[in-house]
Amino acid sequence: MFSLRGCGRWVAASLAKQHLPPARLRGDSAAPWAPHYDVVVVGGGHAGTEAAAAAARCGSRTLLLTHRVDTIGQMSCNPSFGGIGKGHLMREVDALDGLCSRICDQSGVHYKVLNRRKGPAVWGLRAQIDRKLYKQNMQKEILNTPLLTVQEGAVEDLILTEPEPEHTGKCRVSGVVLVDGSKVYADSVILTAGTFLRGMIVIGLEMHPAGRLGDQPSIGLAQTLEKLGFVVGRLKTGTPPRIAKESINFSILNKQTPDNPSIPFSFINETVWIKPEDQLLCYLTHTNPRVDEIILENLHLNSHIKETTKGPRYCPSIESKVLRFPNRIHQVWLEPEGIDSDFIYPQGLSVTLPAELQEKMITCIRGLEKAKMIQPGYGVQYDYLDPRQITPSLETHLVQRLFFAGQINGTTGYEEAAAQGVIAGINASLRVRRKPPFVVSRTEGYIGVLIDDLTTQGTNEPYRMFTSRAEFRLSLRPDNADSRLTFRGYKEAGCVSQQRYARASWMKSSLEEGISVLKSIEFSSSKWKKLIPEASISMGKVVSLRALDVLKYEEVDLELLAKAVPEPLKKYTECRELAERLKIEATYETVLSYQQQEIKDIQRDEALQLPEDLDYLTLRDVSLSHEVREKLHFSRPQTIGAASRIPGVTPAAIVNLLRFVKTIQQRQAAMNELPKSDQCLCDTDRLEERQL
Repeated sequence: MFSLRGCGRWVAASLAKQHLPPARLRGDSAAPWAPHYDVVVVGGGHAGTEAAAAAARCGSRTLLLTHRVDTIGQMSCNPSFGGIGKGHLMREVDALDGLCSRICDQSGVHYKVLNRRKGPAVWGLRAQIDRKLYKQNMQKEILNTPLLTVQEGAVEDLILTEPEPEHTGKCRVSGVVLVDGSKVYADSVILTAGTFLRGMIVIGLEMHPAGRLGDQPSIGLAQTLEKLGFVVGRLKTGTPPRIAKESINFSILNKQTPDNPSIPFSFINETVWIKPEDQLLCYLTHTNPRVDEIILENLHLNSHIKETTKGPRYCPSIESKVLRFPNRIHQVWLEPEGIDSDFIYPQGLSVTLPAELQEKMITCIRGLEKAKMIQPGYGVQYDYLDPRQITPSLETHLVQRLFFAGQINGTTGYEEAAAQGVIAGINASLRVRRKPPFVVSRTEGYIGVLIDDLTTQGTNEPYRMFTSRAEFRLSLRPDNADSRLTFRGYKEAGCVSQQRYARASWMKSSLEEGISVLKSIEFSSSKWKKLIPEASISMGKVVSLRALDVLKYEEVDLELLAKAVPEPLKKYTECRELAERLKIEATYETVLSYQQQEIKDIQRDEALQLPEDLDYLTLRDVSLSHEVREKLHFSRPQTIGAASRIPGVTPAAIVNLLRFVKTIQQRQAAMNELPKSDQCLCDTDRLEERQL
C-alpha cells in the first residue's frame, strides 16, 4: 500500500493483489516529494469511475480524486440504468470493457427490454438498480483495479505550464492543486465535475450551495476554468421526492413485471445475478387536475421553475410538464430503490415546491393518498462548459492534455456520463504515451453520435441520447456493439482484456460461419412451407429460398428452423445470444447492404482531415463569411464531415473549404515527390504553409 501525507486524506492506494509500481515522486521547491501520476481523474461519479478505470486498463498509473470515497458509484438521481438510446450507450461502454454494464448485471432488481414492439435495432435494455448494491460493487471494482489509486480531496486549481509546440492550445495542464494547497502532478488531467461546479440546491424559495444533497460545490475550480477563457453556461436539473414503501396502496395500481428471461447488459455475462421470479415489481399511477392546481397556485413559491436556466427537455419537472402541457394527466412510475430499501422513487414527479406542498401534492395521486414523504425533491443549478471547446477525443482546445467528461459537457444521465468517461480515460492515457487519439465516429457507435453532436453543435439544455439522433440505427444496434468497438479497443487503445477479446472473436467467427451456412441451405418455397407450416410463406409462386430468407419471417426463429433442418443448424441454437444475433442479422440483411454504402460515403468525408493549426479568422485564399469563420474557429472541427454538421456553416462554405484542403494536400504531395537535393528550395513554401 502506498500513501502520502498532506494531500487531504489518502483513503486507498492500489489495493490490487499484485505489486504495482508506485506513483513517481518529484522534487519541487513549493511541494517537495509531490506525487506524479500519468493520469489524474477529478470526480468519482459515473464519468469519473469509467475514466479512471479505462486509463488504468490502458496501462497508465492513475489517481482518482473524489470528495468522499463512500460516494463512489452513488446513483444521485434515478435508481435505474439504460432505456431507449441509453441502453445502446451501455452496450458500447461494455464493448470497450467499461464497468457500468457488468455492475448493473450484479446489482439489478428488475430487468426489462423497452421498445419490443419495434425492431431489435431500437430495443432499449433497462434495469431498476439496487442503489446500495451498485455502490458496493462499483467501489469493490474501483478499489481493486490495478494501477488505480483513490484519494479523498477537493481540487481547487490547475497547475499549468508552457504548451507543446506541435499541438494547439494556450497552455498545458501538468497537475492539480488541492484545497489544502498541496499539489499532485500528472501528464493528463480529466475533469468529471458533474453538477459540482458552483452547484446550488433549490427547494421552494430556499437555496444553498451544494453539488448534490450533502456535498459541497466546487467554486475555485469553476473560477479557474472561467479565467482560462472557457465559455461557461448554466443548466438545471431536479430529482423527485422519496416515498415510504409501506405507505403506498399498490393493490389498486397497474404493475409491471420483469422480463423472463432477463437480458444482461454485458456481453461477457450470460445471465444476471437474480432470477426473474425474485425480482421486484414496478407500478404505474398518474397525476390528476388537483396536482395541476397545487402547482399553478404556488408558482410564486418556486424559484427553480422561474429560473431562466435551461432544464432537461426530455426528463422535465412536473411543474414544467403542467405549464407546457396544461389539462393533461402524466405518468408516474413507482420504482423500488433496492431489495431491502423502504424508499420508492416516483419517476416523472421531479419537483422543487416547498416540502410541505410536495407532500400535499403527492397525497392527491391515486395509490398515494396515505403516502409518507421521506425526502423532498429538489432542484440543482450548476455550471457547464460549452462542449464545442473540446475535440472528439474530449481534450480541450484551450488547454493541452486537459479532458472533460460527463455533465461538465452539458449532458444528463448516468449512461451519457459513462460513455464520455471511458473515451476520456482511453485518450488521456494515449496522450501520455504520445499515441493517436481513439475516436469513435457517428458511423461506428452511439458514443460517436453523442460526442459529435456535442463538439459540432454544442447544447444549451441537458443533452440526452435517443435512437432518433443516429442516422445509421440499423447498423448501430445493441447486439453488435462488440463487433463494432471491442476489436478497436483491444488493438488501438489496449483497454480491452484478453478474455473479452477472445469472446468477441469467437462470436464474430460463429456469426460469419452461421450466416454462411444459412445462405448455403436452399429449398423451394413449397418445401419450406411443409417443413415450417408456422411461417407465412406465400404459395402463389414457387421460388427458391435460402434458410437465411426463411429466418427473416417474424414467426420463425433459429430454434424452429433447426427443428426443420437439424443438421447443420442445431449447434447454433446452443448459445442463446448467438441464435438471437443470427436472427437479427437475417432480419436486416437487405437494408444493411444499402446502409453500408451510405456509411462509406460519410466515411469519405470524415477521411478529409482539416489541419489542426488552421487559423480560420486570418485564413486567406478561401472565401468564407465572417460568421462561418467564427463558428469554425470556436468549434475547430477535425474533418470536413464534422465542419458540415456545425449549424450556420453553409454548403457553399464547405465546398470552398474542401477545395482549399485539397489544394493543400496536392501541394504537400508534390513537395513530397521532390528529390531530397531539391527539398531545401522549398523551405520557404513549407514555412508559409505551416503558418497558414
